Amino acid sequence: MIIGCCGSGKSTLAIKLSRLLQLELIHLDQYYWKKGWVEPEKVEWEAKVAALSEKTAWVMDGNYSGTIDIRMKKADTIIFLDFPTSKCVFRVLKRVWSNYGKSRPDMPPGCPERFSLEFLHYVLTFNKIKRPIILDKLYRYGRDKNLITLTNDEEVHSFVQSQARVLMVQ
Repeated sequence: MIIGCCGSGKSTLAIKLSRLLQLELIHLDQYYWKKGWVEPEKVEWEAKVAALSEKTAWVMDGNYSGTIDIRMKKADTIIFLDFPTSKCVFRVLKRVWSNYGKSRPDMPPGCPERFSLEFLHYVLTFNKIKRPIILDKLYRYGRDKNLITLTNDEEVHSFVQSQARVLMVQ
C-alpha cells in the first residue's frame, strides 16, 4: 500500500514495485473516478475498496482517507511517501502542464488531466492537514506491518534497488 501527497510519486513507485514483485497493480484513482470526474457514492466506494483489498496480493496506490483504514488492515507493507510540499506542488504543476486535456495511464478513461485551485490548495495544505491524520493511522495500524517512510527520490530509488537485490538472491 502506497500513500502520500499528490505528486509524491505514488503511481510511479507502484508501477515499479508491481513489475518487480509481479503483483497486481491497483491505482485507486482508476476505480474511484467515473467518466467526467464523477465521484461514487460513499457506500459504493467503500465496498469497492473492501473488495479490492481482499485480493490475495497487490500493490495499491492512492490516499482516499475515507478508506485508508480498510486498506491498512489488509496490507502487509505500507509505504508512506513523506515528501516536502514544494516537491509535490512542482510535480503536480509539471504533470498538469504536460498532460492537460489527456487521460493519464493511472486514471480512468474520460477523466482528462485538469487544473483547479481547489486541487492545488489540497496539495499545498496536505502536509499540514492530511499528514498528521496519516501519521496517526500509521501509529495505530502500522505496528504489525512492514512500515516504510521515504522522504525523497534518492530513498525511493534505493528502496526499489534493495527490493530488486532481495529478489535476485531468492
